[in-house]
Amino acid sequence: MSRTLVLVRHGQSEWNMKNLFTGWRDVDLTEQGVAEAKAAGRRLAERGLKFDIAFTSALKRAQRTCQFILDATGQSDLTTIRNQALNERDYGDLNGLNKDDARAKWGEEQVHVWRRSYDTPPPGGESLKDTGARVWPYYLHDMQPHVLRGETVLVAAHGNSLRALIMGLEGISGPEIVKLELATGVPIVYTLNADSTVATKEVLAG
Repeated sequence: MSRTLVLVRHGQSEWNMKNLFTGWRDVDLTEQGVAEAKAAGRRLAERGLKFDIAFTSALKRAQRTCQFILDATGQSDLTTIRNQALNERDYGDLNGLNKDDARAKWGEEQVHVWRRSYDTPPPGGESLKDTGARVWPYYLHDMQPHVLRGETVLVAAHGNSLRALIMGLEGISGPEIVKLELATGVPIVYTLNADSTVATKEVLAG
């Protein structure tokens, strides 16, 4: 009974590199992002991890990261479920804007609140609390049952959708979860107890 859950934030995207709010915009990985995704796959393969199923978002930067990882573990054809419940937080009117330009328009303090508060959404967008309201039910209904059956599950998604997952898994408060930094392309490996609580956690940094 492995009961293993592996979370990976996608590799660097083109808009990460350009300091733009990305959200639901479907941008691709950079060369560095591809390298990060492949490196994540190698680290997982070196641990001898084999997956029973994979989940990813409806956005290609996460999908490609997922595929590079599966290629590295020799599981290119593994069943992979794509669902927008795992998409990045929707930044609404901030999508596509340079973060410095947004600060110039709305002010440093307001943009900081939108980016780093738990429950204050940007105009037309989602807060982290809103993101969790779609991510956590999807996890409980669609992903957790696989883990509790003893399977090894891969989730390749986004910084904020993964924050929402980690918040629930580890029982982290709203004010604390917004401080959590997730590096691109770095796997986090959890094993769960039979009652769904976390037994172990390991971050596979380079």
